[in-house]
Amino acid sequence: MFLALAGGVGGAKLALGLTKVLSPEDLMIVVNTGDDFDHLGLRICPDIDTVLYTLGGIANPETGWGQADETWNFMTALERIGGETWFRLGDRDLATHVERTRRLRQGETLSAITRDFARRFGIRHRVVPGTDGSLSTIVRTDHGNLEFQDYFVRQQCAPAVTGFDFAGARHAKPSAAISEAIENEKIEAIIICPSNPYVSIAPILAVPAISDFVSNAGIPVVVVSPIVAGLAIKGPAAKIMAELGIPPSALSIAEHYRAIATAIVIDTADSGVSASIQELGMAPLVTNTIMKTDTDKTRLAGEIIAFLRSSREDG
Repeated sequence: MFLALAGGVGGAKLALGLTKVLSPEDLMIVVNTGDDFDHLGLRICPDIDTVLYTLGGIANPETGWGQADETWNFMTALERIGGETWFRLGDRDLATHVERTRRLRQGETLSAITRDFARRFGIRHRVVPGTDGSLSTIVRTDHGNLEFQDYFVRQQCAPAVTGFDFAGARHAKPSAAISEAIENEKIEAIIICPSNPYVSIAPILAVPAISDFVSNAGIPVVVVSPIVAGLAIKGPAAKIMAELGIPPSALSIAEHYRAIATAIVIDTADSGVSASIQELGMAPLVTNTIMKTDTDKTRLAGEIIAFLRSSREDG
């Protein structure tokens, strides 16, 4: 069984590819909850919804997040009466948040709700939150500490980043499905999807039991670089790295994960750093990592699984 850590659009894209090459029994997708927050009285879980909508075939093809064929009557009416509209909720998307919030208030766990939503969207693979507990990404900036969605959406990533904190992480426990998998399933490898390392993957790894497992399980850990030729495919990863004094590059991604990763997947545009990556003690897989079509996603996922299995046999 393979464990995939995912968040954001890039993570959802590779997760979709992995579902095409691995059976439901052979894949668990662990999703970031650090940017979950309460808004307009509703519990919003952006990364979980992006993964669910993508795997369910209903994601907005232009943005990668939100639902296809969306309408905005709710936001238009809300604006008319003076409500907050900085975080846009489409009418279809709104139904997800309303139902999730209702069920959370009745005492259901986020894991149980996510599992049921996945089933209703026709998703057979396991999609699980990193934790059912409280965990919030706080962005330290030159304008003070900001909740993630304030930084990311309201302020459009404009403030300069100086660091991150993950409120509640110290006491957070993995969701039950993750704990069960760690204790009772044979996990072949861990795949860190091409997600922002600071705001999509770090919150998952901030859960102590997950971090301990990834660091000490003694199994292959492969990270797919979200940086290609010095740029982020989507999102603020490159900007964040530059503001932290880290060159935005595939090599920097390898250095970021060197303590836990045994291999890294980099784009052909970055093939020149392969030798430097090997010097870090990591095996590079050089291929086309840009996922524009479902065929691209499936191809990349297949190459990663073949690479992991080949590495295991060679070892």
